[in-house]
Amino acid sequence: MTVSYTFNSPARVADATREKVHAAAEELGYQGKNPWAAALRTGRSGALGVVFSEHLTYAFADPQASEFLAGVASVCAEEGLGLSFIPTVGDSEDAERVRAAPVDGYVFWTTGPEDPCLDAAASTHRPCAIQGGPDHEGFTRISIPDRDAAAAIARTGLAGVVTHPVVLSFSLDSTRSPRDGYGIPVQDAEFPVTRERLAGFQDAITEAGHLWEDTYVVATARNRRQEAQDAVDLLLRNAIPVDVVLCTSDELAHGALAALQAHHRTVPGEVGVTGWDDGGEAAGAGLTTVKQSLYEQGRTCGLIAAGHTVAHALQDWEIVERRTTRNGQ
Repeated sequence: MTVSYTFNSPARVADATREKVHAAAEELGYQGKNPWAAALRTGRSGALGVVFSEHLTYAFADPQASEFLAGVASVCAEEGLGLSFIPTVGDSEDAERVRAAPVDGYVFWTTGPEDPCLDAAASTHRPCAIQGGPDHEGFTRISIPDRDAAAAIARTGLAGVVTHPVVLSFSLDSTRSPRDGYGIPVQDAEFPVTRERLAGFQDAITEAGHLWEDTYVVATARNRRQEAQDAVDLLLRNAIPVDVVLCTSDELAHGALAALQAHHRTVPGEVGVTGWDDGGEAAGAGLTTVKQSLYEQGRTCGLIAAGHTVAHALQDWEIVERRTTRNGQ
């Protein structure tokens, strides 16, 4: 009992006795209370689990993912919680890896509705939050109204005389296979964020009097600037007509701008460009974009996973017009 008090309630033990216990513990190599035993007793591990459908390195390499994770981490810092990444690699062990994780709640980066990890996390009856979607029983979805925001930013990009809009998109499904062509069906997008943004672009393009079937769509394998630059470079080399590029992220937009510059296309005189996120480099590049706070979305997800109730699952957004579109010059 004296040893237990020394390590768990030291104020209840006299100084001399506490020193003797610590000296004996050091001699024996005893480290104090076992965190695994404490977790069994309390039913809590003291950590939140983050599940990424992307390769784990994406969490650190992608600026938007990093901003989101910083929001989750801010909650962990305030609550005295650890942050555990639960890797998913697309194999049959993913669901069990998620289910068995010693965490108090789960935060998911957007994934597809058929992801078995969603059921695995929900079956633990721990708090679950997901950024972007899909909607799933046992989860609170944190997002902005992507379709509405996509239609709004597309209308901004389509202002003026535009005849050949091009869409530069995230990957469509978990295979991460690049794809391009005219009129790729919106329903081919497995991921809710991708599908909703493409649907919003389609809404605005149709409103402007164009046909989706005549709209060239490029879906990259990853949300990477270089992939976007290579895709737009190839598009221009193949003489695909384009006078505005509507992008599902700032990263893709920066890649598009680099390719247009390399081909000596003026922006927005010959080709307009829109992005999404209003990340750290957007203002310097003069990028017209959708402003949202992935940091705040991360914080909200973290609070839910930590067991708090949040008032608003739908997050704020706005259109920021800058010089890459005609009205923002």
